Amino acid sequence: MNKLFIPVLGSFGAGFGIATLLTNKNEIKEILSNSQSLKAATVLNPPPGSHLVEYKQTGVVSNDDLALGNVSRTQQIMKHGYPSLDNLRIFDNFVLSYDRRNRVANWVFEHMSFEKMRPAESIDRGKCEFREDSSIHQYFRSTNQDYKGSGYDRGHLAAAANHRSSQALMDQTFVLSNMAPQVGKGFNRDKWNELEMEVRKMVKENDNVWVCTGPLYLPKKEADNKLYVKYEVIGPQHVAVPTHFFKVVLCEKQGEYKLYSYVLPNLPCDQSTPLSSYLVPVDSIERAAGFLIFDKVPRKLIKKFILFEF
Repeated sequence: MNKLFIPVLGSFGAGFGIATLLTNKNEIKEILSNSQSLKAATVLNPPPGSHLVEYKQTGVVSNDDLALGNVSRTQQIMKHGYPSLDNLRIFDNFVLSYDRRNRVANWVFEHMSFEKMRPAESIDRGKCEFREDSSIHQYFRSTNQDYKGSGYDRGHLAAAANHRSSQALMDQTFVLSNMAPQVGKGFNRDKWNELEMEVRKMVKENDNVWVCTGPLYLPKKEADNKLYVKYEVIGPQHVAVPTHFFKVVLCEKQGEYKLYSYVLPNLPCDQSTPLSSYLVPVDSIERAAGFLIFDKVPRKLIKKFILFEF
């Protein structure tokens, strides 16, 4: 019986709020201070005096099973539930659900541990090539031609550096169904990369880490005071450019769990802004994305607390 501790805070109303969040540090503070409902977020370190609710989790996959390899790799990765079952693609070290209309994944799931992330000496990222996902019908798959001249990077959802235990595993992360158009300078190569490195740091500090990553297409209020969802599409296949990206991280150490959920805008980010500024309630991501994440976790038993005080 594992004990689960997850610091999670209250949600935005109907998922609204992260639409205009997270463009710069001052704007974040202003939005949070002006909206009582936004004074809540998942945090790296709970504030002093916070109370977390402990509960027992029962599951068919135990820590011993994970350690001994008594379950399939897919079972390990998806231990805490599938967000959705749409167009699943199961790779050796990650699982994704593909959005055929937008030509990017709905979500990508990974399970990591220190042992599984141990890099092989022969790993060479330079040998990896971006390639189409031939399992997806040609009408709906993204191609390298879509990205050519678009001004966007082919941004990994399951990060290549998370899969360095063999060349074959790293190669699989370069399939285009694991990519989404990301702003390069200031985002993919900088703040998003910083978040990926932070997750790998968590892996070193915990026994197991599960990560769910994906795109968001969030509304924005315009001059007429109405909300619109607008996003660019690129290339002949009209690959959607997400307005934001999320990453939800579940860490387990000696049977105790913690949850961190981030949303970043697909824009050049201020590199001086700490990653903790991008933490949001996980249910705001779920409302915006349209699926539940780690849904085997009984969140109704989780104690809510307020992070931001102004």
